[in-house]
Amino acid sequence: MSVSDPVADMLTKLRNAGMAKHERVDILPSKLKLEIVKILKTEGYIKNFKKKSEVGEDSLSVFLKYDDQGSPVIHGIEKISTPGRRVYSGYKKMPRVFNGYGTLIVSTSLGVTTGKKAAEKQVGGEIICKVW
Repeated sequence: MSVSDPVADMLTKLRNAGMAKHERVDILPSKLKLEIVKILKTEGYIKNFKKKSEVGEDSLSVFLKYDDQGSPVIHGIEKISTPGRRVYSGYKKMPRVFNGYGTLIVSTSLGVTTGKKAAEKQVGGEIICKVW
């Protein structure tokens, strides 16, 4: 079965696995998904990730992170830009997530980066998702 929005499918798998208290979740890899997972790792939302290459199929294992009480570190993750409605923003009007406590993931001409780094580099782009 083909998926019309693979990034939204990945974000939904991460959200559902966190609510179900799973240790890890396996997703089908792509370059964009790998860059998003790298940002989630550097921002501290996940423990680690591992890309597996086997003969038949590739997979990307994402190891979820939980706090001391056992609740997931990712409180919410929301897709902004969809295949039917692309959302773009310039660097001057880059939105903030929870007054700076969340992370905005943006696809720019310089690659996939956070909203803060895109504003520092003075580049705009397509807003992929927000995480808090």
